[in-house]
Amino acid sequence: MRPPERELPKGNKDNTDDREAPVTKTLQGFAKMDETTRREIASMGGRAAHEKGTAHEWSREQARIAGRKGGLARARHMQELAAARNKEKE
Repeated sequence: MRPPERELPKGNKDNTDDREAPVTKTLQGFAKMDETTRREIASMGGRAAHEKGTAHEWSREQARIAGRKGGLARARHMQELAAARNKEKE
């Protein structure tokens, strides 16, 4: 099975030279693995960290703050998307 490829732009920073063809980049390492394998490896690392005593355990307050930050970021992103759609309609 051939690894997945994705195209990356090639050329100077302002993209004025459009004569050069795009370059393909093959995925390697974790990016190449399927999701199940990545999850299994991450799970083993998490278990090892807990056994060693170096794993981070969230307090109720830390979890509340992190959840609030994520919710605010999501809401801000949705507002930006809505504003962009409204500009397109005008």
